[in-house]
Parts: sequence; structure tokens; C-alpha cells
Amino acid sequence: MDRRKLEEKFFMGLMIASTFIVVGSLFAVFAVVIWKGAPALNLSMITQTPKGGYYLGKEGGILNAIIGSLYLAGEATALAFLLSLPIALYLNEYAGKSRLASFIRLSLDVSAGVPSVVYGAVGFTFMLYLRMRVSLFWGIITVTLLILPIMARAMDEVVAMVPFKLREASYAVGATRLETVLKVISRQALPGILTAVLLAFGRGIGDAASVLFTVGYTDRIPASLFDPAATLPLAVFFQLGTAIPEVQQRAYASAAILLILTLSFSVASRLLTRKFSKFVVR
Repeated sequence: MDRRKLEEKFFMGLMIASTFIVVGSLFAVFAVVIWKGAPALNLSMITQTPKGGYYLGKEGGILNAIIGSLYLAGEATALAFLLSLPIALYLNEYAGKSRLASFIRLSLDVSAGVPSVVYGAVGFTFMLYLRMRVSLFWGIITVTLLILPIMARAMDEVVAMVPFKLREASYAVGATRLETVLKVISRQALPGILTAVLLAFGRGIGDAASVLFTVGYTDRIPASLFDPAATLPLAVFFQLGTAIPEVQQRAYASAAILLILTLSFSVASRLLTRKFSKFVVR
């Protein structure tokens, strides 16, 4: 058999094996979490806050952690979006191929690779310096710093893929650079921007190390930005560390709820992306 055909079959088999390993690992995680958490999954888990003795296996739920996670990840993602989109548009439409643009991209890449616990430590340091206590506000700031580089670089790549001919056509009909950026480029890049937002949201809602020192943990639903809040990753962490089997089952149930939330937002984003992709010029 020809050597080139052997190489092609070898690498094709390698790709198929890699795909099965990744997909199989994903299904294995879902299977383990659902299997171990199913006995504890019930309506009270998502409709009640922890009651007295909850961490000893008694009644209650994790409504506080669900709402806290949505507050934290949602507001951090919104804040990161308000900062990331202007950065991506500036890098592509104004900075061009300058040294400043290269430096900003390098800084974002380095920041995206920093471990999340480092962001938590930095947020905790500022919090102590300002003599403030743990709160939802500091958790939002920390998670925003964590997901900002990821979102900004993803948007940067998406905006760079917009065909240059669209810019030329916009300028040809008399549009200014700002009008082109806001009405043409942003609209063409919208499906990719939604994907970047989803990517950042998933990282924010699933991270525990960055908020362990800044957001605290409480059995109550936060009433303001300056109240401590619970999150689902921390709920899993604290419940799984106990020696009581019932509480450990609730940890896996909490993980299952977190996976379902993330999957739901992923599916919704895909549907929105498909809808807006109809208006994108290829």
C-alpha cells in the first residue's frame, strides 16, 4: 500500500480516536454526576434555601447557590462584555497592526492563562486593603477580570474575520468609520460575539477558586451587591467535603444542576447564533 495512504489512514484513525476520547469523557462526567446525584435530585433542591441541619442531611435546598451563581456570572459577563467589545473593535478598526495592538493582544493572552486562584488572591488583597468584607460585588469584579481576556480575544478573532469588502462598501455609501463599526461590523460579527459571551459565561459560572476568598458563602439569597453570596461550585466543594453520604449525594446533585444550567445556556446560544447567522455575509 502507498505510504501516503497509510499516513492518511493513520492520522484519520488518530482523529477519530481523539474525538471518541473527548466525547466519551464528556458523557462519562455526565453519567457519573447524574448517577450519584439522582437520589438527591428533587423539587426542594431548586426551590428552597438550606434550613437548619441541611449540612447534616436534613431538609432544604440550594436555591441560594443557584441564584447566587446566576447573579455572579450574569453580572460579571455583562460587565466584561461592556469592556471586551470596545477592545475588540479598537484592535481591529483603529489600532491596526501597530505595536500597541500586538502588546494588547499579548497582554490578553497572558492574562487568559493566569490561574483563577491568582485572580481570587488579587481580589482578596484589594478587598483587605480597602477594609471591605466579602460580598457579591467583589466576586463580580474578580470574575470579570477572569473572563475579560477570554471574551476580548474571542471577540477580537471574530471581528477580524469580517470581510474587508463590507467595510469598503460601507465607506462607499458615505458611512463614517464609527457608523461602519457599530452598524455593519458589529452586526456581521454578532453570532461569534454571542459565542464568546457564552464561553465567558460558562467559565464564570463554573469557577470556584476565583470567588473562594471574595464572595464568601451564605445560606441566604443576597439582597444587595454588598452581601455575601453562595455559588454552585462552592456548594459542590463544601458539600463534597463532608463525611455524610446524604450531603455528598447533594453535592453531585448540585453539580448536575450546574451542568444543566450551562447546557441550557449553550443550547440557547446556539439557537440564537443560528438565527442571526442568516444575516451574515459570507
